[in-house]
Amino acid sequence: MNLKSYDLVIIGAGPAGLTAALYAGRFRLNTVVLEKMNPGGQIVLSETIENYPGFPGGINTFDLIDKFKKQVEDVGVNIKEREVLAIKPVQENSKKLYEIITTEGNIKTKAVIVATGASYKKLGVEGEDKFTGRGVSYCGTCDGPLFKNKDIVVVGGGDRAMEEVIYLSKYANKVFMVHRRDAFRASKILEEKAKNNPKINFVLNSVIENISGDNKVDHVVIKDVKTGELKNISCQGVFIFVGIEPNTGYLKNLLEINEKGFIITRSGVLTSEEGVFACGDCCDKILYQVVTACGEGASACDAAHKYLLNL
Repeated sequence: MNLKSYDLVIIGAGPAGLTAALYAGRFRLNTVVLEKMNPGGQIVLSETIENYPGFPGGINTFDLIDKFKKQVEDVGVNIKEREVLAIKPVQENSKKLYEIITTEGNIKTKAVIVATGASYKKLGVEGEDKFTGRGVSYCGTCDGPLFKNKDIVVVGGGDRAMEEVIYLSKYANKVFMVHRRDAFRASKILEEKAKNNPKINFVLNSVIENISGDNKVDHVVIKDVKTGELKNISCQGVFIFVGIEPNTGYLKNLLEINEKGFIITRSGVLTSEEGVFACGDCCDKILYQVVTACGEGASACDAAHKYLLNL
C-alpha cells in the first residue's frame, strides 16, 4: 500500500506550528500540518494577548490565530484535522523516512516538526474532577460569562492566571486569587492591573484543600501553608491556572524526554532523533510565551529545510 508522502509533516497548529508552516511554505517544501483540534493551541484559552509585538493595546487571540492561518494558507500549506498516535522511523530504498500514524490513516515524510504544545495541569484535590464542568474550569474565556455577578476563586500566580483573573473580574461580583506563595511570577504590569482592581482579593501563602458543594460548587477549603489554618471561601466557580503538561505521550519511545515530559533539545530545536525537530511549549525551555514559540517555529523549519537539502 502506497502512503501519501511529504517532505515535511508539522504536528500541531499552535503559534509554533503555524510559524513553522509559514516558513515551510516559503521554502516551497511539500508540507502538511496535522492538528487534532482547532488551530491555536493554549493561546485561545485567553481572550487577548498584550505582549505580542506589533499590537499596541493587545489583540484578540482568535483574531491573531486567524491572521496566522491566513498567512499559512497564502503560501499553500494545508492544515488537516487528525490526531497523531505515533511516529515510526522506516527505511525505504536505503533512505530514512518517518511514518506518521494518525487517527485518519498513515502518511510518510522525510522530516518532522513536533509542535504539539501542552495542556492545563490539574490541582489534584478532592472535588476537582467531580465538579469539572459544574463550577470548576480551566478556561476563563470559555466559561467566564457563565459566572456573571457570582463569586469565584482563581488559582495560580503566573501570567496566564493574572490575565485570566483580570478578564474574569469583568463578569464576577468578586474574585479571590489564591496563590501558594507571597509573590507572583507574573509580569509586573499585569500584577499592577490586578492589584488596582477593586473586585480582586488576594489570598496568598495558601492552597486549596478541597472543592465542595452538592450538585455544583458552593465553597472551597483553603489552607494557609505557613500556619496550617483552614478556612472556607464561599464561591460558585473555581478557575485553575497552575501550569502546563506537555502533549508528548506519543513520543516517549522515539525522543529524549525529561522527567516532566518535555522534549530535550539542542540548539533550541534539534531533538535526539535526526530528522525530527521540536518547537513551542512541548519543549524544555526557559520561557513559555507566544513570541518565543513563533521564533522556535521559524528556527525549527530552517533546521528542517537544511536537513532536507542534505539528504
